[in-house]
Amino acid sequence: MIRTDATDNVEMTLQSLLKILDYSSDEIFVLDGEKRILYVNQACEKHYGLKPTDVIGKYNVELFEKGYWKPSIVPEVYKRKEPCYITQQTYIGAELLTSAIPILNDKQEIELVVITSTEAQPYKIVKAREQTNESKSTQELEAESRIVTNSGKIRKILEFCKKVAPTDSTILILGESGTGKGVLAQFIHGISKRKNGPFLTINCAAIPEELLESELFGYSKGAFTGASKTGKPGLIEAANGGTIFLDEIGEMPLSLQAKLLQVIQDKQFIPVGSSEVKKVDIRIIAATNQNLVEMVANKQFREDLFYRLNVIDVQLPPLRDRKEDIIPLTYSFLNKFNEKYNENKVISEECLNILIHYSWPGNVRQLENLIERLVVISDSVIQVADLPDIITDNVEQVTQLALPASLDKALDETKRILVRRSYQTYKSSRKVADDLGISQTKASKLIREYCTDLVNKSE
Repeated sequence: MIRTDATDNVEMTLQSLLKILDYSSDEIFVLDGEKRILYVNQACEKHYGLKPTDVIGKYNVELFEKGYWKPSIVPEVYKRKEPCYITQQTYIGAELLTSAIPILNDKQEIELVVITSTEAQPYKIVKAREQTNESKSTQELEAESRIVTNSGKIRKILEFCKKVAPTDSTILILGESGTGKGVLAQFIHGISKRKNGPFLTINCAAIPEELLESELFGYSKGAFTGASKTGKPGLIEAANGGTIFLDEIGEMPLSLQAKLLQVIQDKQFIPVGSSEVKKVDIRIIAATNQNLVEMVANKQFREDLFYRLNVIDVQLPPLRDRKEDIIPLTYSFLNKFNEKYNENKVISEECLNILIHYSWPGNVRQLENLIERLVVISDSVIQVADLPDIITDNVEQVTQLALPASLDKALDETKRILVRRSYQTYKSSRKVADDLGISQTKASKLIREYCTDLVNKSE
């Protein structure tokens, strides 16, 4: 029990105090004399996509070295032993006005440091990081700033990419649509020796077959009806000295695959309607959401081209397999679209809980599009009611965090979730009974109790 100095009649429990701190819009960190984090409030999740339990007990330098914020105020306050103030940037898109106040013991040694951060406004990550990373190029900073992750799987992929980026080896990025293959390709280019050269993208599925060849390889004057009188260089020539990213490579027609193979093998090509051989110095990164091995077996993709592209392959996991990225990505997109539309929307905890337990078939692209929609249509706080039916009707709702503290209420909530999920799947009391291992009479009763809205909707 905590008593105030003003009067003995005013009391507050430690639990109540911690709850109040969690409702603060400011971020509050408390470090001990060894720079270990003793406490952080819930604002940490908004700024870094990390829960307090992921942070408490760690040394401040561990998080700083992973790039969650820059620059660090901690070395300065421990050195000076007096209040310090700084502007910081978090890796998911927030600018913080940060103060660090040291608390000294009788020996004038630091006992605790209280760090408070207030969100200033959204900002452009690259510009902010350039001020604190002068040794890095703009391209490297832009590449790093586009990657937002708390996933161990993605961090391993990034470390792998850092090893292969300095080479000229062809890279094939595999993964479902919307997982961020293009972002990863830009990351690789941005940290490669070609970072000062062009990075050009062509979507092989978006351009008609009859135009794709001229877009890639260019054409000479008078090559075909409607062609420019002076001819036109293609993207491969325009990418000289840099990187060309061939997205949806599985959609490239077989007739063009042999010509691309020559570019990879010999670094040369012939423009449409020309007899002149052109040399080119490029790196090729390709990506697809298709199974190229099956396509090779079905004669839909050249085997020799597949092996030339697949020198180094990277498999990007879907968002449903890295749920720890949902919160930081959500806040990153929220900052992005708040800035774009000059808004200051926030998202409710209940809404976040649903996003975490949704399967995201459209992956990161679907999440980004959803957040843009929510920023546009919602009031100041994004609520569950703002979510489209495709999200709320297909969410994996059983979650321990969502359950009430009371045992009876928790059991009832679990029962409600299981019954609703079963009914959404089977639409029949008999099948719900079989699924849950109960009688059909009891299943019918529970459906009437918990699924009235679902029954009405199906009717």
